[in-house]
Amino acid sequence: MPEIMNQTHPHPYSRGVSIIGVGCTPFMYTVDNEETNGLTEGELYGYAALKAMEDAGVNPQDVDFYFHGEANPYAQSNYLTPNVQIANWFGMKGKASIHHSEACCTGYYAVELAADLIASGKYDCVLTGCVEFGDAYALEDHPYKREKLPMEAFLAKTKYLYERPYTRSLMAGQELIYDDAAEWYKRTRGLTDQEMDDTLNWMCINNRRNASVNPLAIERRTYEQLAQEKGFDNVMDYMRSPYNPKMGDYLRAGGIELKCDGAAAAILCATDLVDKYMGNKSHKAIEMLGAGSAACEATTPHFEVTATEEAVRQVYAMTGVKPEEIDVFYANDFIITSHLVAAEAAGYLPWGEGWKYICEGRTAYDGDKPINTNGGRTSFGHAHAASGLADLYEAVHQMRGEAGEGQMKKIPKTAMLRGYGGAQNICTYIIRTAE
Repeated sequence: MPEIMNQTHPHPYSRGVSIIGVGCTPFMYTVDNEETNGLTEGELYGYAALKAMEDAGVNPQDVDFYFHGEANPYAQSNYLTPNVQIANWFGMKGKASIHHSEACCTGYYAVELAADLIASGKYDCVLTGCVEFGDAYALEDHPYKREKLPMEAFLAKTKYLYERPYTRSLMAGQELIYDDAAEWYKRTRGLTDQEMDDTLNWMCINNRRNASVNPLAIERRTYEQLAQEKGFDNVMDYMRSPYNPKMGDYLRAGGIELKCDGAAAAILCATDLVDKYMGNKSHKAIEMLGAGSAACEATTPHFEVTATEEAVRQVYAMTGVKPEEIDVFYANDFIITSHLVAAEAAGYLPWGEGWKYICEGRTAYDGDKPINTNGGRTSFGHAHAASGLADLYEAVHQMRGEAGEGQMKKIPKTAMLRGYGGAQNICTYIIRTAE
């Protein structure tokens, strides 16, 4: 750990916290379909919130407080205080709430924030949810109409993620920032350019295979299907072709997020009150064991790696869980290299060997070391703030054995989720099925 890094030493929760319900919309391009064009933040968030309540067996009167997460509420929603605009959509008018934004890490912090509030003893039952229109922006002074948000307009807004008076607005071009983790991994593990390229491509293939069996994913066509459509006999020939062009030195188009619209939510309660809230629900609660967090802005070399190592150190120290106990791993991989470097930093994949696991297909949902069983950001989709809670939704269903066609071979008991966003925020937490 670099000496410039400050370290935090979180204490274990003084009160047990459990996840009792989850909800998620399909991830979608709302303005592209007549059926969904015109949906609002309140409707999307409300759908996810009510689904989470139904899943938990609670009603709005049982919930004491709610969190609302959105990465960019002003630019994409025309709200400055979006949390207070939506309560009527899920029956919580008059209940207190907080809006928060940690860019693409918002949905991961959403779980930590709710857990902290319950662990403090202030509230017994909390709703946490996130919503994002990543593919469309609201027209000013119009109640519901949106227009597509092209990538060039989206990228123009990302400069606001960075401190600017004393640094370059983006520190470097997007391609160089996105290539950093791949270049670092290749150099420190001694890979060739070809091996790094194969690894990046297999991450895309595995993500898409996972998404192909997930009904909420935005892209379900496998790369094998796409290759066949274009006349390729071998999927890797397709992945190396102009149909999947390089965006920089390493990263190809398939390794970049599919920005879209969506919402997800969860209900958390005090563990000693699970029976009270869940009533006759047959599924088990999922215990929130602890969380670790860190933040490094872009002046820190390899900031994602550095902050992930610190957050992982914290959560293992807080919970006493060992890396070998983790059965499934989720990582926000809007730049696909993230799930490789994060999985090794967490000890879920062995240092320097993770790329081999990926190229051998072992990190697909039916492998022995599954990562992002829903398809991650490059295939499930990236509704920025909502993505972290969508990962929790998937993890909970895997841990219940309710993931359908995409169910892991062995039902997982313990999961780690690692969020990353805004070129600075890292949040990782561990959950475990209650005995």
